[in-house]
Amino acid sequence: MSFITLVRHGQANSSARDEGSYDRLSDLGWQQARWLGGYFEQTGEKFARVYSGTLRRHVETVEGISPASLAEPVQDARLNELAYFDMAQLMETQHGIAIPGDREEFILHLPQLLTMWRDGVLDGAPESWASFESRVTEALTEIAGGEGRALVVTSGGLIGMAMRVIMTLELKAMAHLCLAIENSSLHRIQPLATGLAMTQFNALPHLDSPERQHARSHL
Repeated sequence: MSFITLVRHGQANSSARDEGSYDRLSDLGWQQARWLGGYFEQTGEKFARVYSGTLRRHVETVEGISPASLAEPVQDARLNELAYFDMAQLMETQHGIAIPGDREEFILHLPQLLTMWRDGVLDGAPESWASFESRVTEALTEIAGGEGRALVVTSGGLIGMAMRVIMTLELKAMAHLCLAIENSSLHRIQPLATGLAMTQFNALPHLDSPERQHARSHL
């Protein structure tokens, strides 16, 4: 058993309003990933195993961190993000709730979306809430059971669900945590004899210096 370091991908195309357009790193996202790789190199952080989802922004973040200094990455679709834009479009069509245009609107929108998704009132959702929860739990439990430290590059919604499962959080608390998760942030899971424990949340050591404060982003 060994700990897992979760990384949220670097900033993606924050002006997008659909899944396909969103799924690529911005110039800032690439820089965040490169700085994170530099931090790992500077501190001597080594990972025996590297995983990511199959989404372009996950793969590009691993590339930015620099795969030459990491183990061969394994892509696993169970680590992919929930289909936020697809479900937001269903909410707008079926319930008249507009897709948010800025972060302030997004803060109100995300808890509504998660609640409707969980309650099964979004007809045609790409997957069920139960399926998402199950695949996140399954993937992290499997990775935690492997040998050597693992780096997992994924998305904010998946990290939020991981915290919900590990800490038995209510949906509102999960939504608040998702909203706080910054691009390229680090989150650590420690396997214990009694289960998984969260030991670090939303760390940004590679962006902590004054000259890099401008590079922090949520969307």
